Amino acid sequence: MAQVRSRDTVPEVLVRRHLFSLGFRYRLGTRVDFVKPDIVLPAWDYCIFVHGCFWHRHDGCRMTTTPKSNEDYWREKFRTNRRRDRRNLRYLAECGWSTGVIWECAVRTGEFRAIDYDRLIRGSLRRRHWEVHSRRYTRRRKIAGGRGITHTRP
Repeated sequence: MAQVRSRDTVPEVLVRRHLFSLGFRYRLGTRVDFVKPDIVLPAWDYCIFVHGCFWHRHDGCRMTTTPKSNEDYWREKFRTNRRRDRRNLRYLAECGWSTGVIWECAVRTGEFRAIDYDRLIRGSLRRRHWEVHSRRYTRRRKIAGGRGITHTRP
């Protein structure tokens, strides 16, 4: 558990590198009250979370497994993680921030690069909340337009 990092993970660094190459400038480690998103784009009131499929329980993903030892502990840990994620997304929406979630499986397959972030964050597709999934890893397809992106309410 000591080796598990909470920031500067490989998926997070890849997403940051990609956003920087697209011309987005962001802040790291910025708190929005009690919420601490992975990437904050203050010019557009946008927060992006890079979620690991294991820790944040990505629905339908093959990487969402539950350890066999000490199952009660893990079940409770995952439940509180998901509850905190929902609470944070709801709070940011109430404060007027738009949010996005990029799942680890989408970063592993490289599918996160195919999304038009410029239109999502700055332009015509601007939504209050969106998620980027991997089509290869997820079993259940709730993906709009087959592009690996889902528009949902937090």
